[in-house]
Order: sequence, then structure tokens, then C-alpha cells
Amino acid sequence: MQAPNMRAKTKAKGQPTELGQAIRRRRKAMTMTLDQVAKAADLTTGFLSQVERGISSPSLTSLMAIAAALQTSVEQLLSVPRVFSEYVAKENRQTYSLGTRGRFYEKLGPGFAGALFHPQIVHRPPGHVSEKMCHVGEAFCYLLSGQLEYQLGDKVFVMSPGDVIHHDTSVRHYSVVLGETEAVELWVTTSPISEAGPKN
Repeated sequence: MQAPNMRAKTKAKGQPTELGQAIRRRRKAMTMTLDQVAKAADLTTGFLSQVERGISSPSLTSLMAIAAALQTSVEQLLSVPRVFSEYVAKENRQTYSLGTRGRFYEKLGPGFAGALFHPQIVHRPPGHVSEKMCHVGEAFCYLLSGQLEYQLGDKVFVMSPGDVIHHDTSVRHYSVVLGETEAVELWVTTSPISEAGPKN
């Protein structure tokens, strides 16, 4: 059995340019403007434009919001097979990258269509700064290894292995990987928005 980082190298897809092109193709097929998709996903038009051009790489939460705004799925945008299964053996776990070297995700679910919770293990390299986010929903993070500085509104938490944070995601939040080792984080989040088309 391959180690997770080796699996990521062999199976990871969705580099920024490929992902940006996939988002643009889907947006054009839906005859939606950048502004419409950005508003539906609760993102700025400038950031979405950067994602499409491969300049910025979205967080998984933002990508979920973009996919929902485009009435598609993250798996379809990343060309990752969408498989629902209540049980997934460790060696069959899907992994994919969102473009930053050393940053990849291990899918732990969802186990069925329409699930509200989206669990995953996130690997981030030293120094990685997450996107600043603020959206409807909730998030739970259990730090498996490494060290994080987690900013939640006006509060700053330094997380060590075994520490947990669980919060309302409508409070602006982001995190930074501290030290010289990667952070490995177990996340369970809710869908950022319902699967709907552009807001009027």
C-alpha cells in the first residue's frame, strides 16, 4: 500500500490551470457571467477571475461553493470519479490536489447523495496560508500533526496535535501552517451553500 503522499503524486488532479479552464468551460456552458457565479458562490469577482486564469487556487470550501453555483460537483470539475459509499477502506481512499505543491486532500465522504457533512483529511505544507473565508455553515477541525495558527474573527488560536476547533463559518477565518513540517488536519464541514443557480 502506498503512503498518502505517494498516492497524491500518482492520483492528484486539478492543477490551477486545468481547474480554472474547467470552471470557465462550465460557466460558459451555463451562460453565466463571472459576476453571477461570484455572487452565487459568495466570492469576489476578482478572486473568481484569478481562479479561472490559474493565478489563485481556491480552498475546498470555495470550490464547493463555485461548483454549487454552477450546478455541478467538485468531482466533475476536477475530473475525479464521484463515488458514494458508506464504507471506504483506507487503501481505496481518493486523493486530489488543488494546485499548491504539498497541499492535497483525502476524501472521507460523503457516503451518500445529499449528505450535509463533507469530511476530509487535509495535508498542507509549511508556511501555507489558507484563503480568508466567511460563509454560511459550520466547520470542525481536529489537528492530527503539525502546528497551526488559526484566526477566528478577533481571536487567534495556536493549535497543536490533538487540538480541536469547531465554529460557525459565518465568522471570518483562516489559518497558517507554522513550523517546518506539514500540517495534517481532519475536517468535517457542511456545504457552504445549497445547490442552486445564480442569484438574481
